Amino acid sequence: MSVAKRIVIEPVTRVEGHGKVTILLDENQKVTQARLHIVEFRGFERFIQGRPFWEIPVLVQRLCGICPVSHHLAAAKAMDRIVGGETLTPTAEKIRRLMHYGQTYQSHALHFFYLASPDLLFGFDADVVLRNVIGVAGKYPDLAVQAVMMRKFGQEIIKATAGKKIHGTGAIPGGVNKNLSIAERDGFLDDVDRQLAWAKAAVAIAKDYTLKNLARLAPFGSFASNHLSLVRSDGALDLYHGNLRAIDAQGEVIFDQLDYQNYEDVIAEEVRDWSYMKFPFIRSIGPEKGWYRVGPLARLNTASFIDTPLAEAERQEFRAATAGKPNNITMAYHWARMIELLHAMEKIQGLLVDPDLQGTDLVVKGQRRETGIGLIEAPRGTLFHHYEVDKHDQVVAANLIVSTTHNNEPMNRAVAKVAQDHLQGVDITEGLLNHVEVAVRAYDPCLSCATHALGQMPLEVTVLDHEGQMVAHKSRA
Repeated sequence: MSVAKRIVIEPVTRVEGHGKVTILLDENQKVTQARLHIVEFRGFERFIQGRPFWEIPVLVQRLCGICPVSHHLAAAKAMDRIVGGETLTPTAEKIRRLMHYGQTYQSHALHFFYLASPDLLFGFDADVVLRNVIGVAGKYPDLAVQAVMMRKFGQEIIKATAGKKIHGTGAIPGGVNKNLSIAERDGFLDDVDRQLAWAKAAVAIAKDYTLKNLARLAPFGSFASNHLSLVRSDGALDLYHGNLRAIDAQGEVIFDQLDYQNYEDVIAEEVRDWSYMKFPFIRSIGPEKGWYRVGPLARLNTASFIDTPLAEAERQEFRAATAGKPNNITMAYHWARMIELLHAMEKIQGLLVDPDLQGTDLVVKGQRRETGIGLIEAPRGTLFHHYEVDKHDQVVAANLIVSTTHNNEPMNRAVAKVAQDHLQGVDITEGLLNHVEVAVRAYDPCLSCATHALGQMPLEVTVLDHEGQMVAHKSRA
């Protein structure tokens, strides 16, 4: 009886959290199976049961240190429903939006410059000693400094609106607990022009790279897919609030302007025995073909337009690259991400001069409810927070569908596509392993958010021949 060869990449590097990839080959060295396994366990849906609802926006941030603001705001939006305060005051909504755009700006800068740029600047097969953020700093010092300062700017926005750069407390049920002072505002305004110039330059880097290498990148881990995101009532991109829109690979609408309080009518989750992450799908299509992508690529595909002029001009160029049809190129995530980074900075620039940010009417309350659902477009994609609260104010049930969970099936398909196209023989090279990781990295996955991180693991790759004998083994600390 023949035994398939098994290649294991563990953990996948330059992503947030821990996961592994397994690739099975038959005796003819053809890929028969490729999977992304999330080997961590998330317990937050159980941890928070029994806690008072007003603690949740702060508590759930501990899911992750990379995108805590996204969980903070999604949970706060859910708790707005619990206290009947979903119609925020202008000051509260704009403070939250400023917080969110600061989070989007710093997170996109972090991913592109720290995690993805080594692949783009040095090549997928470059020496691993060079292909990292230290290598970027050595060869492109100005770019490295720019990346640090962009992330710092976003983090300072978060601190000013949430109280802390990580795990802040600014958003509370029904509103916020602070406004933005004139001194804080003026400090940010002094740096806005420089940040806007850097954001435009970042778009140019991603766009030029994608278009220059389009023939090679177009098939790399790519496939036709559905796309899902929030959109504003007029169809515009809105990262903070909106209704759900889903389209297919050709751009045909599956559903549109769906109130996300009714998300369970259209979205279901499938469980598979080899991953701690679930596999969401659109109910009307079913699990086999109803999976979809979320995040920057999906958002630029679903949105009718962007309401900031610089980002909208870039979106039109992005759409032109695929003749106005949805862009299903996995590596185009980076280009889309930088367009959103520019959009976030334009929004920050506009909000900073809005006098509502100095308002003092911060909290509203209304009819008490027992169910609260909050959605937001996190940097990595649509984030669902769903809570049930009893008459004693305690959380009795919770369901969190995070961005990386929505992208679970697409990431698995990307891994399989790259493995089928690039894996040859049993000679495992660092470049070969990195090709697989590049496909996963394009989604900017946050595996901690999807499962909850615990511990660290080394990288070990073992190849067995068709008789089960080890023919190659490599490890990395």
